Amino acid sequence: MSDLDRAQRHRAIFRTAATITLAWVLILGAFYLVPFAHLSGTRSILRLVAVVALVGAVLAQQIRRIAKAELPELRAVEALAIVIVVFLAGFSIIYLNLSHGAATTFTQPLDHTKSLYFTISVFSTVGFGDITPRTDAARLIVAAQMLLDLVIIGTVVRLIFNVARTRIQPREPSVSAGADSAEL
Repeated sequence: MSDLDRAQRHRAIFRTAATITLAWVLILGAFYLVPFAHLSGTRSILRLVAVVALVGAVLAQQIRRIAKAELPELRAVEALAIVIVVFLAGFSIIYLNLSHGAATTFTQPLDHTKSLYFTISVFSTVGFGDITPRTDAARLIVAAQMLLDLVIIGTVVRLIFNVARTRIQPREPSVSAGADSAEL
């Protein structure tokens, strides 16, 4: 980014912001428009595995894109935003299905907005307490999200930015010991 002039830098940042916004609109739009609520909550463990696999696949794709990017630092920000929205939408679908499978799963029935709100409050560790899981299955899935939140916040963030940093750092020529002694 430091090699770009001011106008190029602004364009690159705008493109990144636009890409993130578009990804969030498309993913959250699909979450609201696709009828996930009709699915029962009985297969929630399978859905949890599917969400983890999907987040892993998206993360792997994003890391490959960072490794090839012209501006890896912006690509890393974009990748993190996309991985997070996929993660949030995935857990929101699980909570929505659980709630529709049995209305007593949470302290109140969840619709799309409430399930997204609950997912974000768990992700941000705010946990207002207005919506809480009431069944053991729901508690286990919420606990799994909490643990995976730590993985996302810690490991995934570090991984994404390390890949970007590696891409940014100029490669230093390797110097062999023989070459060093010859110069002396």
